Amino acid sequence: MRAMVYRGPYRVRVEEKARPAIEHPNDAIVRVTRAAICGSDLHLYHGMMPDTRVGTTFGHEFVGVVDEVGSSVQRLKPGDRVMVPFNIYCGTCFFCARGLYSNCHNVNPNATAVGGIYGYSHTTGGYDGGQAEYVRVPFADVGPSLIPEWLDSEDAVLLTDALATGYFGAQLGEIAEGDVVVVFGAGPVGLFAAKSAWLMGAGRVIVIDHLDYRLEKARTFAHAETLNFTEYDDIVVQMKKITDHLGADVAIDAVGAEADGNLLQHVTGTKLKLQGGSPVALNWAIDSVRKGGTVSVMGAYGPVFSAIKFGDAVNKGLTLRMNQCPVKRQWPRLFEHVRNGYLKPSDLVTHRIPLEHIAEGYHIFSAKLDGCIKPLIVPTAA
Repeated sequence: MRAMVYRGPYRVRVEEKARPAIEHPNDAIVRVTRAAICGSDLHLYHGMMPDTRVGTTFGHEFVGVVDEVGSSVQRLKPGDRVMVPFNIYCGTCFFCARGLYSNCHNVNPNATAVGGIYGYSHTTGGYDGGQAEYVRVPFADVGPSLIPEWLDSEDAVLLTDALATGYFGAQLGEIAEGDVVVVFGAGPVGLFAAKSAWLMGAGRVIVIDHLDYRLEKARTFAHAETLNFTEYDDIVVQMKKITDHLGADVAIDAVGAEADGNLLQHVTGTKLKLQGGSPVALNWAIDSVRKGGTVSVMGAYGPVFSAIKFGDAVNKGLTLRMNQCPVKRQWPRLFEHVRNGYLKPSDLVTHRIPLEHIAEGYHIFSAKLDGCIKPLIVPTAA
């Protein structure tokens, strides 16, 4: 089959790769019809995520058609259209029983703090991802769901991570009626978080980024106020000025560790097995929220990342809530919002890239060219 293959920082290409096979009775093989490049994939692309090995296929956002199932799979059959959450989980362990699917105890053989994720380095289990013609899906009776007949594949693929994670970020903020909410990052997750904040009762939503085209999308898609942090000497001071010098009630970090991919970040990621990057957005969130406020974190951080302003968070009496999104828990409510027309996930799609041109797609997305907000990948076999 044809698949995206990682060959080192800033080097990805499409190669012929062995088609995945059933390895366990609970596996399914899915023919991918749509995949996406996520902002967090740039941490891999830039060589920042620990234990990202040459030869890996990325891609944790994908949907497709079941091609084959293992002998114990009962809920799926060949020909079913399925959407697959980015979390891989068993469904029966201590954490899964409590709905903490992203913290499953049985799917990451490397025993890091995070559970299993498709196509996201050996730090998260070493599973190949969906930027390929086919992908192996473990625990196929647990994670994947049938795509509702009314749901388009391009909307469904954004429910496998970006929309679910953005909604989860707003949910973690425990937004009260009338709250001022500030979202750091106007990528797809941040835009979905901002849009979701209104659903949860926000009285005011502010989005902060440095790219004017993304801030324009925040205004038109999420109906948010916007600030370009490059236009101010201190974005935290500006936030205080426009919130009666108190700060926001809720701050949402939709950025994670900055994925600029400099040499030091590459060395820490690949040689020292530490995540490179700077927690600028998280520290701004801690500084921008009022005393006693809440900081929600669902940006991408490796399990060995540190260097945040913890002392300030303690002394301000902040509540910090964070996790990788347990995607499938969000779907019932999100299905309602998509079906009633409030959320149209594919409105954020700006590029549809054939799998064979995925290297160009990564370059465009990484360099923020051509107004790129969300690129989808169309496999050859789609």
